[in-house]
Amino acid sequence: MSETSKVSLLSEVPAAERLRIKQMADYSHINSISEIWSIAAEKFADNTALCNPHAKEKIVISYTLLWKKIQQFACGLQTLGIKTGEFISLIADNSPRWFIADQGMMAIGVVDAVRSSQAEREELLFIIENSGSTALVLEDIKTFQKLRSGLEDLPIKLVVLLSDEEPPTDDVLKVVNFSNLMDIGSKGTFEKPNYSRDALATLLYTSGTTGKPKGVMLSHANLLHQVNNLLIGVQPEVGDIVLSILPTWHTYERSIEYFLLSQGCTQIYTNLRSVKKDLQEWKPYYMGCVPRLLESIYEGVQKQFREQPAKKQRLIKTFLGLSDKYIRARRVSQGLDLDNLNPSVPQKLAAQIQQSLLAPFHKLGDKIVYSKVRQATGGEIRQMISGGGALPKHVDNFFEIIGVEVLVGYGLTETSPVTHVRRHWCNLRGSSGKPIPGTETKIVDLETHKPLKDGERGLVLLRGPQIMQGYYKNPEATAKAIDSEGWFNSGDLGWKTAQNDLVLTGRAKDTIVLTNGENIEPQPIEDACLRSPYIDQIMLVGQDQKSLGALIIPNIETLEQWAKTNGEKLCLEDNNISESDGQKINLSSKIIQDLFRQELNREVRNRPGYRPDDRIGPFKLLMEPFSIENGMMTQTLKVRRNVVMDNYHYIISEMFSG
Repeated sequence: MSETSKVSLLSEVPAAERLRIKQMADYSHINSISEIWSIAAEKFADNTALCNPHAKEKIVISYTLLWKKIQQFACGLQTLGIKTGEFISLIADNSPRWFIADQGMMAIGVVDAVRSSQAEREELLFIIENSGSTALVLEDIKTFQKLRSGLEDLPIKLVVLLSDEEPPTDDVLKVVNFSNLMDIGSKGTFEKPNYSRDALATLLYTSGTTGKPKGVMLSHANLLHQVNNLLIGVQPEVGDIVLSILPTWHTYERSIEYFLLSQGCTQIYTNLRSVKKDLQEWKPYYMGCVPRLLESIYEGVQKQFREQPAKKQRLIKTFLGLSDKYIRARRVSQGLDLDNLNPSVPQKLAAQIQQSLLAPFHKLGDKIVYSKVRQATGGEIRQMISGGGALPKHVDNFFEIIGVEVLVGYGLTETSPVTHVRRHWCNLRGSSGKPIPGTETKIVDLETHKPLKDGERGLVLLRGPQIMQGYYKNPEATAKAIDSEGWFNSGDLGWKTAQNDLVLTGRAKDTIVLTNGENIEPQPIEDACLRSPYIDQIMLVGQDQKSLGALIIPNIETLEQWAKTNGEKLCLEDNNISESDGQKINLSSKIIQDLFRQELNREVRNRPGYRPDDRIGPFKLLMEPFSIENGMMTQTLKVRRNVVMDNYHYIISEMFSG
């Protein structure tokens, strides 16, 4: 980065961190993402860049080999007639080969339109057609067969399989597998094209909550801004282990990968089945994650706590209670309490005294309980970087108590994506952190767009070098999203602290308006309800109703344990869940309904800022979890509210008709 940019970035960094940042690899002088890897090959050479321990044969790729393979892939495409400026749809999932393909295409100035191979066929065909792709890079033959009949009238001249399956020989399309292409590329000479930083690098399609998906246009400059500025949040060292679990084609995971690999880290690929084992085996220093993943870790630990003998449970509960008071006092003394950002001198003094008195108990709790919990994450985590949604307060608090630092970031696909991130030297829990260098934030009135003062809640507008070029072939949507002054409408609601931290309160379009005119943001209330061990997932409803309602996915395992403890034998509704230890649960029985009513009332009323309109009225317990497979969750594990509303339209109507 330029000296001016570096001075600006370092100005907010504590002196102890500045030397480390100055020593980190600098890529401010390059024009494309793919140029990183030749520099990285020289800097990090035989250090491992990518490792997939779950492939049929373990894959380990050094930085030197990674750059060689990227060039081979690029040269293979050039040899087969692919030109700079063409579009190729990359439809595949997490693997070192995905990364090689992505960067091989960028290396020759090709624009890749990316999506998971698990996406619906019609969505994938729309992306291929809308992007004007002239070639495809696909996960495997199964993906090719899923799409084949829809490719007849499209200008596809080449299909590359990322598998080594034997390509069909009887197809009119030219199909090669990964090894074929790499062999072709090894016999040629890679020719680097000339193109500017503002050249289009990739298209990422939104999930299309209304109408067709929109292609977000991100340039090399957009992505390079992330690489050159994410170090304000995370300062890795060469050889640090990173665990990768999020979809690699998603802009959040993708930018994190580009950044961490640009600094010589080693990326280990994992998956939902293997993540617990891999955390302990690989002992990562960093991990990009989403709130749902952190929630699942939290729930797993709580389950283990509940399985302990009663005496030990009481001891754990006592330690957690004392440590909760300890971290709250510490926040006040450091000026990092979101509910009291400007404590008076007496308040600070009182907090410091309380912190000192509780410190020995917290330290003992760490020795007896929390250190063992940290071992479940490998025991070496420096930071878990959470994005893609709000982190529930109780989960945020829990990780602070056990000594695992969570840095929450914020951004959207349209912003490449990171615009804000919490700093580990001033980690304001409950916020999304301060803007990364070069980023501006403005809070405006939702209706008038008049700028609001610090502390006033409104619509979040963003401006900076990471804002997309626009929506592909959709100037109308682009004009709605980005105004004439370059401000991007995030669609999120929030407020700013005097120290410029962003605090999000919900999505403008998710706001539930009751018949009395009250506007309710569902996310904070849902987060509070998730504190109940009996609630696994929840989504609030109630637009144009007298009160809120809720669709709830119960935690069946905890519920069965409750039934066993309470001596209840209750029959499961529709018999859809198998019997466990002789316990059957009828979700519609009065005793179960009363239990959930009690849980909802307690958690909602105990929420800070509770108002009577927050109370949840009718609710329905559902058997089927919200998941990626049934289309009710995104690939980053966020509930797709519109899909859930459509799926349960009649149930929601019945809830409010009684």
